Parts: sequence; C-alpha cells; structure tokens
Amino acid sequence: MSVLVITGTDTGVGKTVVSAAIAALAVEHGHRVAVLKPAQTGVGDDDPGDLDVVRAHAGQVTGRELRRYPDPLAPETAARRSGISPVTPAEVAEAAGDLEQSHDLVLIEGAGGLLVRFDERGGSLADVAWSLGALVVIVARAGLGTLNATALTAEVATRRGLNVAGVIIGAWPATPGVADVCNLTDLPTAAGAPLLGVLEDGIAGLEREAFLAAAGRGLSPWFGGKFDPELFAENLAAPM
Repeated sequence: MSVLVITGTDTGVGKTVVSAAIAALAVEHGHRVAVLKPAQTGVGDDDPGDLDVVRAHAGQVTGRELRRYPDPLAPETAARRSGISPVTPAEVAEAAGDLEQSHDLVLIEGAGGLLVRFDERGGSLADVAWSLGALVVIVARAGLGTLNATALTAEVATRRGLNVAGVIIGAWPATPGVADVCNLTDLPTAAGAPLLGVLEDGIAGLEREAFLAAAGRGLSPWFGGKFDPELFAENLAAPM
C-alpha cells in the first residue's frame, strides 16, 4: 500500500478530507507520508489549497502540488485558459515515484473523477494509477444517485486494468435518510469492493486531535482505524 490513488465519483465528494484522514492515521502510526496533488484548480497563487487542508489535519506530511490554475474548471480546460502548461500522467507518475523512495505512503489526490482530463491528449488519473500499479480508493456520496456514479467509476477502473481497493463515503449526514442507510449495503456491490470507511460530515472543521479521533472512527483497520461497516449499520438500526 505504498501508493494510493484517491479519486471521486464527482467533485465535492470529500476527497481532500479522505486524504487528510488517511494521512493523519498513517502519521499517527509513525509512517512517513506524502500527498501529491497533480492539479489544483480554482485557487490563486497565494490562496490555500487542498494540501494546506491535509497538513492542517495530518501534521507532518510532505505535500507536492504540480500545477495550480486560477479557474475552477477541469485541469485541461483550466490550463488552456490560463496559458499554464498542462500536467501529464507521466509527470505525475515520476513525481510519485520520487516521493515513494523516501516515504512509506504516497497519496495521489485527483481533481474530480477518474477520467477528468489533465491534458489535450486525454491523460487522466486513471493513466497515473495504471502506470504505477497503484490501488484506487473511490470516494463517494452517501445519498441518492451515488450507486450509479460509483458503479461507473469502478467499471471504468476495472476495464482499464486498475485495482479498486474499496469505497469511502466522504460525508455522512448527521441525520441520514433511507437512501443513505441502504447505500451502506449497496455501495460495495456497486463498487465491486468493500466499504472502507464512512467519514462524518463536517469533520474538516475540527481541530487536529478531534479530527484524528473522527478519522479513527470512520476508517477501516486497513488504514489503521476502527470502522466496521456491519457494526456501523447495526448501530444505525438500533432503537434509541
């Protein structure tokens, strides 16, 4: 598990929080962690980005951002509009390989979904994962519509020869509806891979220690946490 690719079923599903949570637990267990953000969009030169969020919650991690584009668009489009050179899968893979030599865990956080284009040739996060032989973690929404998006992402990953490690719900609502609860069972089927975590909505606003505790509750032992999907579902069903 030296390199993990963190992708989403869409934008705004909680990829950065998931990256921060995985990194925080790994650091807590004494691992050297690096987080690679190939393309950060929608931020200015001096604005905080996703890596700043990860550092704030995980502490001592190495962060590397390859490109930063001001427009909140897909990386290829943002690169074209800004005149800044696009990032390529080969460049991302090279950076990940460099980081892997001096770190126990390298997390590569994509922008949007698995096939969002980095460059004019259609290079994407899927190409990065394939070239590195890295496991893919899918970050999904909790509610209605997530099953189709998750199944599409997993099917594309499988057809491209990628290995999906599992799916994580990036923001679990304080008051879940029936679709949210049912998806705890159905998401692993859609992904063809286990449910590896459910992170509470709003934990990005917590201080570091509280965030670490939430990460431990919400992530599988595979990441060093305590999350048990069956027990989580049982607790939701238990009478108050």
